[in-house]
Amino acid sequence: MAAEAPRSNFIRQLIDKDLASGKHDQVHTRFPPEPNGYLHIGHAKSIVLNFGIAQDYQGTCNLRFDDTNPLKEKVDYINSIQEDVRWMGYEWEGKPRYSSDYFDKLYGFAVELIEKGLAYVDFSTQEQMREMRGTLKEPGVNSPYRDTPVAENLKHFEDMRNGKYQEGEASLRAKIDMASSFMVLRDPVIYRVRFAHHHQTGDKWCVYPMYDFTHCISDALEGITHSLCTLEFQDNRRLYDWVLENISVDCHPQQIEFSRLNLQYTVMSKRKLNELVEEGRVSGWDDPRMPTIAGLRRRGYTPNSIREFCHRIGVTKMDNQVEMSMLESCIRDELNVNAPRALAVINPVKLVIENYPDNSTEELQAPNHPNDESMGTRTLPFGREIYIEAEDFREEANKKFKRLVLGKEVRLRNAYVIKAERVEKDDAGLVRTIYCTYDPDTLGQDPADGRKVKGVIHWVAASHAVPAEFRLYDRLFQVPNPAAEQDFFSTLNPSSLLVHQGYVELSLQSAKPEQAYQFERIGYFCADSKDSAADKLVFNQTVGLRDTWTDEA
Repeated sequence: MAAEAPRSNFIRQLIDKDLASGKHDQVHTRFPPEPNGYLHIGHAKSIVLNFGIAQDYQGTCNLRFDDTNPLKEKVDYINSIQEDVRWMGYEWEGKPRYSSDYFDKLYGFAVELIEKGLAYVDFSTQEQMREMRGTLKEPGVNSPYRDTPVAENLKHFEDMRNGKYQEGEASLRAKIDMASSFMVLRDPVIYRVRFAHHHQTGDKWCVYPMYDFTHCISDALEGITHSLCTLEFQDNRRLYDWVLENISVDCHPQQIEFSRLNLQYTVMSKRKLNELVEEGRVSGWDDPRMPTIAGLRRRGYTPNSIREFCHRIGVTKMDNQVEMSMLESCIRDELNVNAPRALAVINPVKLVIENYPDNSTEELQAPNHPNDESMGTRTLPFGREIYIEAEDFREEANKKFKRLVLGKEVRLRNAYVIKAERVEKDDAGLVRTIYCTYDPDTLGQDPADGRKVKGVIHWVAASHAVPAEFRLYDRLFQVPNPAAEQDFFSTLNPSSLLVHQGYVELSLQSAKPEQAYQFERIGYFCADSKDSAADKLVFNQTVGLRDTWTDEA
């Protein structure tokens, strides 16, 4: 991965201060996803931040799976997360870690809190605990089990571990302050009974620690210096610090919060994304309309474009909605420079050049990139019959229409000037064939008599056309903030995927997945990594040549 210049933010400033003061002599971060879904663009921001900081400060970054809820976790998610992090261009320190690696120690720390009189087993139901918790304006009420003697709590907790209580019957709560102005400190549950097979520990445990108890201890055990998380965990920092201050650990990482990424016209909740998958509203977690890293990759986004996007939006403490056009601008800027050009017709109509020799084909040369000679040239077969875009022809049009019109001339890209003479229609009145003549003296030059031909259209030779399917993608939702809607399904965009059957030039018959192309005058595409094959090419539209949403706004 090419080196990228560090961009300062308040987190880097804090780290600089810690290193200058001698508080730390190295930086150790971590990326701690829960394996309950695929990573999305919001996680990409965290990946770039955590791994990028470790990289820039010559430190280390751990990959640690927060696997405390086996009911929602899958090995498939674990594998996909590792693949995404590596694809983004990063490598973690040592082997992947799991919160479950520390289950024995976590249980021991829970026992330590009980022995110190700082935790107790509660037999209240969830509803009863919710009622006793109070509100933002009223303090909570102590549980009737809050003052259970230490010895009894130890016995009850051991019974929880031994499976003597049913799910929901007993839980372990931290004993902090039911009158605290911070709801998170009102005796939070730190262990619950859960009879579930765990993908790492099997059936060893039937009690599982809660995230807020697990995360801070895992950070401490791994020697993390700066624990970076999103703003919704800001109040949880009080519990993070309380746990570490009341157990026997030597390391006390600093939790620092930053704003999460909210991207317009999509959702960032893994629960909602999972609903889209489970309800069949998309084809899977890697559907190119999804904001997942896997979906973006399949659509044709590159690691560099996503990293650049994360750099552009920056790291702040201010929540905001980022425009989708900013993400699209990053990939468009990159592909404009790096993507070879190619000809494709996604909505074809046949064009016959009547004065072109029958059964004759010639080979024309075209640059692979108009501004980069080092990318070389390619051969374009040309013959009497070609395909053009149906929208590039009109029987009649005003002067603003710079494409093919009956009785008018237009240039074929990298080829000749042609003139539309007549059309043939089907029974429904649709144009099926356009008959033209061509000027054989206009290959690579203007007409000799000084005629001005302003329009240029693309084409594919019918004799060498390679059939292809084109998947055109639009915003997945019709409103900027679908998560705010009562029924976010109701805001799905019915035109988020349009499929066309057309043709590409001969050079693309062996197009490789994830190889980007600019289909001239159409947009940027790549061969689909799942469905495209030698006998049936499928191309996904990555992004258009320009931001049509801004144009329409």
